[in-house]
This record gives sequence, structure tokens and C-alpha cells, in this order.
Amino acid sequence: MSGFVDVHCHLAAQDFQTDIDEVIEQSKKAGILALVAVAENAGEFERLIELSEKYSGFVLPCLGVHPVQGNPPQEQHGASLEDLQDALPLIQKYKERLLGIGEFVKKLDLVALCLLNTFRSLSCHLQRFMHVGLDFTPRFASTEIQKNEQKNVFIKQIEIAKQLDLPLNVHSRSAGRPTINLLKEQGAQKVLLHAFDGKPSVAMEGVKAGFFFSIPPSIIRSEQKQKLVKQLPLESICLETDSPALGPVKQIRNEPKNISISCQYIAQIKGLSVENVMEVTTQNAIKLFPKLQKCIRL
Repeated sequence: MSGFVDVHCHLAAQDFQTDIDEVIEQSKKAGILALVAVAENAGEFERLIELSEKYSGFVLPCLGVHPVQGNPPQEQHGASLEDLQDALPLIQKYKERLLGIGEFVKKLDLVALCLLNTFRSLSCHLQRFMHVGLDFTPRFASTEIQKNEQKNVFIKQIEIAKQLDLPLNVHSRSAGRPTINLLKEQGAQKVLLHAFDGKPSVAMEGVKAGFFFSIPPSIIRSEQKQKLVKQLPLESICLETDSPALGPVKQIRNEPKNISISCQYIAQIKGLSVENVMEVTTQNAIKLFPKLQKCIRL
């Protein structure tokens, strides 16, 4: 299979506001078949919807409430149930086209019903996934109350993902073990743990549960990521860039076109050909997101 799938990038980020068309064109030239673009907050939903319509079948939005809310220079904070509720008007606006959202406490049944009714009729270019998780970085979650609030938001989004049979694109910074444990406790299926920063032994618990792990270009400067790839079976690995973050050079904007760096380094660590890693990781992405099969040109 000739081509990559970037399963986690931030195309709505401010870093791409002035040249997103060129960035996407360069990603196509680099051999990328599809970009799973994630939103971190409700403010990015509309931008991703616009990009998915402009680049139908190539940009696939992933909507959900990220565990860290607020964009610098604003003060950032751990996600709360209020953050979920604040996003409801936009979800209602796009309810005829959405496949994946965060779950909203008081109006869960109404929203879920609307989504379930439209889920079956949507074409591949409107496919949605959920971007959720935990972030226990001390400045976002220094107390058990703050950690529990994030867990509550995460659990409620897992619940609706299960109802809609949607994949989960999971952020788990400084919270590898709690994230995997919670996913297993909640019976989550179709799980991608992106840029996992935990121990390989913890990751292997996710592998046993059938979860996938995506590796960014920062692997070339991350001993933790290198150790992780050594332990993970190739059948559990996907490729990501996390653009504009986690590039090969720190503090320099990352782009989807750098996906080949992840592939090449994984191949080097595992003693495999680049072509083999490309083929298996793309097949893994299709297993995780089955409707990619209808969207990408193989």
C-alpha cells in the first residue's frame, strides 16, 4: 500500500492560518492519503468543518473536548463539564452532518438521538471521530478534584462514542496509566493513544486491550518514544505528526509532510523496510477508522 495516513494533526491551529492550502498540498506531495484533523475546543469546530468540505475525503475532522481548554495567551485549565455544555450550540448547528462529538450531560439523550439518526446516512467525507483524554500535567491537574473532573468529562465522551460506535483519538499527557485503566474500565473500543508519553510496560496493557498507538516525528529526539516503539508490535502502531507540535526539530513548526520521518525511524528501530512500515501502519489506520477505506485512494 503506497501512502501514509496522519491520524492526528491540528490543521485549525493558529500556526496554519496563513498557509493551510500550501501545507495540505505539500502533504499530498509527500504521499499522504488522508489527514485526521483534531479539534481541541469548540472554537476550532467550524474551521475543521470548513476544511473537511474544501478537502473532501482528504481532511477528516475529529471533534471532541480536549482535556486542556483555553488557547494561549488565555489562561488554560483542565476540561470541565461546563466546557462540554458550552460546545452544545455548535454541535446542534452541525448535528445533521456530525459523526462524533463530546457528550453533554443534561441533553445527552437528545443529542445522541439526533446523531444516531444521521449517522447512517453520512458519506465518507463527513466522517467524524472524537478527540478526548486526560492531561495530568500539574498546572492543569494538581489536585484530585481537578483530576476527577477531567475523568468525568472523559467518561461521558467515552459513553457517547460507544453509543455511536466511534473511534476515540486520545490525549494522555502525564496520565498514561490512568487513561488506559479508565478506557478498559469503560469498555472503550477503537482507541488510538496519540503521542503516548508513558512507560512501554503501561502501553503494553493497552496493546492487550486492542488499542493503537501513533508515533510523531519527534521520535528522532525522544528516547521515550524510541523505547516505546521497540516494545510495541508494528500491528499496534499508526503514524501521526501532531502538527504543528512534536516535529523533528524542537520549537520549529511541524507539518503533516513530516510523516515520513516517523515511518523511517520506526523502520530503522525495528529493522524493517520503510515500505513495510508504511503499508502496515496505513492498514492499522483503516482498521481503527474503517470508513477510511472508502475515502482514500489505494
